[in-house]
Amino acid sequence: MKYDAFCTNYNAIVQFTVPEAEVEITAVRSAGAGGQNVNKVSSAIHLRFDVAASSLPDWLKARLLQRKDSRITRDGVVVIKAQQHRSQDMNRDEALRRLNELVREAAHIPKARRATKPTRASKKRRLEGKIRRGRIKQLRGKVTPES
Repeated sequence: MKYDAFCTNYNAIVQFTVPEAEVEITAVRSAGAGGQNVNKVSSAIHLRFDVAASSLPDWLKARLLQRKDSRITRDGVVVIKAQQHRSQDMNRDEALRRLNELVREAAHIPKARRATKPTRASKKRRLEGKIRRGRIKQLRGKVTPES
């Protein structure tokens, strides 16, 4: 699986791959409904990917391991179970797609936010709005007879 990611540390697009040899795929029996077929065919897929032992760049390994994702164990192994489809091949593709999505999300480094100050006109509009709102609320007070 080949990935392209824009890395702000290097200010460039970094390419990296996850070799299929680093991904361990096991076929297991699916849980849930499915009739007699569910007891005979191992159509679900368990995918295991050891992040620490992988050939990913170090910055990406660190970002993957920092994620608060229930699919990543304390040992740094990504475990994905795919059992949505009846076909083993389709479940395998689904598990690889989810791994691909996880790595792609970890590789995305959001653009740093630059703090800005509000303009003088926006401050003025804000204060005028507050004054207008306060006057509306003043009218909600008790009505006293004028004598």
